[in-house]
Amino acid sequence: MSKTDPGRFFEDFRVGQVLVHATPRTVTAGDVALYTALYGPRFSLFSSDEFARACGLAAAPVDPLVAFHVVFGKTVPDISLNAVANLGYAEGRFLAPVFPGDTLAATSEVIGVKENSNGRTGVVYVRTTGTNQRGEPVLTYVRWVMVRKRDPAAVVEGQSVPDLAKAVSPEDLVVPPGLDASAYDWALAGAPHAFEDYAVGEKIDHVDGMAVEEAEHQMATRLWQNTAKVHFNQFERSKDPSGRRLVYGGVVISTAKALSFNGLQNAGLILGINGGRHVAPFFAGSTVFAWSQVLDKADLPGSGGTLGALRLRLVATKDRPCTDFPDKDADGTYDPSVILDFDYWAGVPKRG
Repeated sequence: MSKTDPGRFFEDFRVGQVLVHATPRTVTAGDVALYTALYGPRFSLFSSDEFARACGLAAAPVDPLVAFHVVFGKTVPDISLNAVANLGYAEGRFLAPVFPGDTLAATSEVIGVKENSNGRTGVVYVRTTGTNQRGEPVLTYVRWVMVRKRDPAAVVEGQSVPDLAKAVSPEDLVVPPGLDASAYDWALAGAPHAFEDYAVGEKIDHVDGMAVEEAEHQMATRLWQNTAKVHFNQFERSKDPSGRRLVYGGVVISTAKALSFNGLQNAGLILGINGGRHVAPFFAGSTVFAWSQVLDKADLPGSGGTLGALRLRLVATKDRPCTDFPDKDADGTYDPSVILDFDYWAGVPKRG
């Protein structure tokens, strides 16, 4: 019996299968420092213990995307080690804040499998839940990933595609316990733009661009213990038409989210992920730009009326500034520069 694990291929997945992922991870201040070094986020709630305490929390929680990446990384050896690409996200909810010192573990349930027409790959849908050391869920999300088949002739029974919600209901968003923005310091946060200042339909060009280099995306992916071959194995990638290693999609998400600070300085708190799509592959050496659109607004009763929720669409491009908001055309075809289309709910302080 082999002691090594080649990872699961498409025909190894079955609907209803539950995967308990190995290697729980204790989140440390070092993780937060590296996250800041790699992406440069400046949201005050996650940067300052004193700022967070003034908002009713015991200390600064980690950026929600830190928790997302840690949990995502746990799943890779069991789900996407043999992936061609990670395709999208839905039904994501952040259920409890994560603080340095918390230990995160993950389990996933296979909720759909669908073979592609080429017979060489298929799409696997999983619902992943991350828990802390007390067994409390801290986040849950659905993702789907294209995975290679070991044997193109293998027959996969019980194929189905799950029916996923188009958006997380605002009533299902969870505000971190104790969070109260009534004493929110707008000057220290970096801008006075409150929940009331954003209008549905409004578009914001985040202006700045950030290049992603080979060493950075390799370090970022290793940081989250993501072992997917498409990110590291240049020997295998040399057989691909691109000949290059793919940048982990989470790098693009975090880079674009950090860029969104310019215009959304008070919208760092991600509460839900409605949907997300990696529109095109991204390779090191290119520069990420981003723009956002306000899709909806909602009240957050769990905050005592001090926070509202903005539904935001974050679009990232490669090597193309977003002054004219590159998007889809009338036929739904994306501008060639678009690499990410990410739909999420953010908690934003009210002026009130």
